Amino acid sequence: MNREVIITAALTGAGDTVGKSEFVPVTPEQIATSAVEAANAGAAVVHIHVRNIETGQGTRDVALYREVVRRIRESDVDVIINLTAGMGGDLVIDQEDPLKPVDGTDLVNGLDRLPHVEELLPDICTMDCGSLNFGEGSQLYVSTPDMLRAGAKRIQELGVKPELEIFDTGQLWFATKLIAEGLIDPPPLFQLCMGIPYGAPADPGVLQAMVNMLPEGANWASFAIGRDQLPWVAQSMLLGGQVRVGLEDNLYLSKGVKATNAQLVERAVTIIEAMGGTVATPDQARTTLGLRPRS
Repeated sequence: MNREVIITAALTGAGDTVGKSEFVPVTPEQIATSAVEAANAGAAVVHIHVRNIETGQGTRDVALYREVVRRIRESDVDVIINLTAGMGGDLVIDQEDPLKPVDGTDLVNGLDRLPHVEELLPDICTMDCGSLNFGEGSQLYVSTPDMLRAGAKRIQELGVKPELEIFDTGQLWFATKLIAEGLIDPPPLFQLCMGIPYGAPADPGVLQAMVNMLPEGANWASFAIGRDQLPWVAQSMLLGGQVRVGLEDNLYLSKGVKATNAQLVERAVTIIEAMGGTVATPDQARTTLGLRPRS
C-alpha cells in the first residue's frame, strides 16, 4: 500500500464534455484557474489539454498552451505541470473508403505532437504507448512503434519526464521495450488508464496483472473513468500506486452532483487520509518521480 500519495488533477481533456458540465474549463484563463484551485486543494500535478475557445473541442494550438502555462507559473502556486502530447493521433475511418479523409481525423507523426513541449519544457509530458480502438464507431487512436521511438528520443533530448500512458497490456509490453532500449530515463513513470473503451477494463484483477508487469523501480499511477474514478483512488493506493482525478475522466462528485476539479481533488484527499495515507507535496512528488527541482 502506498502511504504518501501523489494526486494528479486531469483538468479538461479533449472529450466532448463541455456541453455536459458548466465546470469543464475551456479558455486558457479557466484552465489555469482550475489548475491553481486543484493545486490548492492538494494536487501535486496538473495534467493539461487545451481547447478551442470558440468550439470547446480539443486542439494542439501552441499559443493556448503557452498562455495556460504562463498563467500557472505567474500564479506562484507550486504545482508540477504535465502537458498532454497525445493530441494528433485521431483517425476516423470511412467504412466504404478507408483511405478517404473523414471529419474528426487529426493524425500527425510523433514529432509533430511535440511543438508545445519543445517550447514550454514542462516537468512531464504524456506518451500514449500504443494504438487503440477508441470507443464505438470507426475512431482509432494511432501511436505506432516508430512514432513512439521518435517521440521518446526527442522528449529525452529535451529533458522532460515522459508519463507512459498505458491503455492495455500490449502497450505496457512495448513501453518496457522503450526502457530496455535506453529511450526512457530512470525512474520510468507509468499511468495505467482503466475503463476506456476498448482498452483495459476497470477491473482490480486486471490492474493487479498490469502492476505485476511493471519493471522494477518504476513509479506508477492509475485512474478509472466515470463513476469508478473515486473508488479507484483507494484501489490504486492499495496496490502501491499514485492517483489521478479530474474532469477529463469524470464529471460528477456523486450521483447527479456535478463536480469541479478542486472538489474531486478534495474528495481524493479525504479518501487517502481516511485510509491512513498522506498527500504528497509537489516537492515530495518531484523527489519520488525523479524530476528537476522547482525553478
